[in-house]
Amino acid sequence: MCGIIGIFNREDALNLARTGLKEIEYRGKDSFNLYAQKDFSLGHCLHSIVNKVKQPIINKGTLVSNCEVYNWKGLSKKYKLNAKNDSHLLSLVLEKKNIKEVLEELDGDYAFAYIKDNQLILARDIIGIKPLWYSNSNGFSFASERKALEKIGFTNIIELNPRKILIYDIKTKKIRIIQRKFFRISPKINLSKEKIIYHIISLLKSSVKKRIPKKKFALLFSGGLDSSLIALTLKKLGCDFTCYTVGLDNPIGEEAEDIVYARKAAKNIGVKLKIVKIKENRIEDYLKKIVPLIEDSNVIKVGVALTFYLACEQAKKDNCKVIFSGTGIEDIFAGYERHKRTTNIDKECLSGLLKIYERDTYRDDIITMYNGLELRVPFLDKKLVEFALKVPEKYKANPEETKIIVREVAVKMGLDKEIAFRKKKAAQHGSKIHRAIQKLSRREGNRLISKYLTKFYSKPNARLGSLVSSGKDSIYVMYTMIRQNYEISCMITLKSKNPDSYMFHTPTIELTKLQSEALGIPLLEQETPGEKEAELKDLRTALKKAKEKYHIEGVTTGALFSNYQRERIEKVADSLGLKIFSPLWNMDQEKEMRMILQDGFKFIITKIAAEGLDKSWLNKEITEKEIDKLAELNRKHGFNVAFEGGEAETLMVDGPIFKKRIVIEDFEIKEESKNIAELIIKKAKLVDK
Repeated sequence: MCGIIGIFNREDALNLARTGLKEIEYRGKDSFNLYAQKDFSLGHCLHSIVNKVKQPIINKGTLVSNCEVYNWKGLSKKYKLNAKNDSHLLSLVLEKKNIKEVLEELDGDYAFAYIKDNQLILARDIIGIKPLWYSNSNGFSFASERKALEKIGFTNIIELNPRKILIYDIKTKKIRIIQRKFFRISPKINLSKEKIIYHIISLLKSSVKKRIPKKKFALLFSGGLDSSLIALTLKKLGCDFTCYTVGLDNPIGEEAEDIVYARKAAKNIGVKLKIVKIKENRIEDYLKKIVPLIEDSNVIKVGVALTFYLACEQAKKDNCKVIFSGTGIEDIFAGYERHKRTTNIDKECLSGLLKIYERDTYRDDIITMYNGLELRVPFLDKKLVEFALKVPEKYKANPEETKIIVREVAVKMGLDKEIAFRKKKAAQHGSKIHRAIQKLSRREGNRLISKYLTKFYSKPNARLGSLVSSGKDSIYVMYTMIRQNYEISCMITLKSKNPDSYMFHTPTIELTKLQSEALGIPLLEQETPGEKEAELKDLRTALKKAKEKYHIEGVTTGALFSNYQRERIEKVADSLGLKIFSPLWNMDQEKEMRMILQDGFKFIITKIAAEGLDKSWLNKEITEKEIDKLAELNRKHGFNVAFEGGEAETLMVDGPIFKKRIVIEDFEIKEESKNIAELIIKKAKLVDK
């Protein structure tokens, strides 16, 4: 892996490139090079794994790259190019073929910039394992990390969506985007379970084998299924490597679970294990370094980051140049709790793959690079992902178990059943790191860990637009993201002319204006006829406007269980290069309702359409008593406590992020039948709290 940077249409481009690259020089210690032309300057720091080739590489075009292309020798032979390494191959093949054709042939992880005939091309691997950021404010710029561009004064910095190829015309200063196709849910393979297991073993072996470097390497090891499977595969391939396990040093209490299982797994597989322990009084010193490093104070990300960092730090001391990780297996073989509850496992897996570049890979890339290591993630191999999406859902997860077929693969390969069937334990919990951070947070009087972490990184994690309907879920999501240190730059409302819209809430939609004023967050409204599927064009228009006007990087949704709604929002958002956040997704409905009340929000019911409800529920502020009644209806009729089945609609009228509360002054009730009725709000106002 390497670090790249480019500055365009700035007189001070060379100095900016030098300063920006210096900020991320840890990404490559083997060389540090700058290149300048009249209209631009490029920078590159090299972390050499295969044949040291100085960059930028200049032929007919100019290339700076951060890549690990595993089939570069085959492509070099195919096109008779005599390439020296993968980056050299990339520079040569880009002269022969168009960009989309080139990317289709590459097998590996990459992010690069290529300039030819006054056209700059930016691209990265389809999942987003290698990072790339850009800004089109006061000149155009790109870099491997956001902090490099922030350092030299650029604003409105955006992470390039992996499904986008960006083309910048250096002369006209215009940007063009080419959309790439992502993985798809494929028709299921008609093979026996035994043959599926055989294919997975074969693909995993191939994926791991191509990633084995000639230099010393390590494996991030928790003693769980994922890392143990990689360790077992490496062992069978005859590799010499060391596993690294991290845990809290707690001499008077139980050892961290990951340490206990790592010992068992290492003994079972027959691999070298190095245990890294951290004392609680050292954690804050590491947080001061790690939170700004990953540019994120998200609680989960930080907990995982600290665990990962400690392993990488030790691997660096041991002179390793590469580290393997089990990242990605949860998303292709259904390893999370939400996969047990979903109605469509494949769609859930695909959704996770879309988001992995925001959730995992940027953090992991920075941590490994800072420690002079290149990250290798064999479970995110293109062929393995494609095959996994063809495996029947019954072999992935059910209400009792996750990663069903993978556990059988592990046993077939010889892994002890205790390890193969160990319940998933997130790194921050298996290492007891999360508990230690929580303790430090409470010691300083912070109820929320996210609040504590802002002392190390005070900037918002990202600028978001929130899709709001005036109901409880979409407003509560805003609160959830604000508490996690995200900035809500605007609210976005789709006003459907169709009261029976498939996608958008219509009752009391007009009151989003009052909510916007009460919250002090600008509102962007977009009308839509509400025609099925066609309304997605209006959603795209609204999100595009929000991106241009408020420079949002992502969008939030209040989806709980509606695959129909979430899938379409994700598709539209991803097509615009926006990240997607659905923090309530698959949450227990009764739990969500009680959380809303416990956090101080107030909402009323504005429409009912279900047996067990009548007009007496309308305009009633919901309390714990009403939730008890809804839970009873759930037990009796399978009633959706949070109204996900359309049983009722709500209006949020007050809460901790409201500067004023909404008061209804005039209304009428329109009753269609005993169980179908609607609150028609004629007049409402804001009052001081």
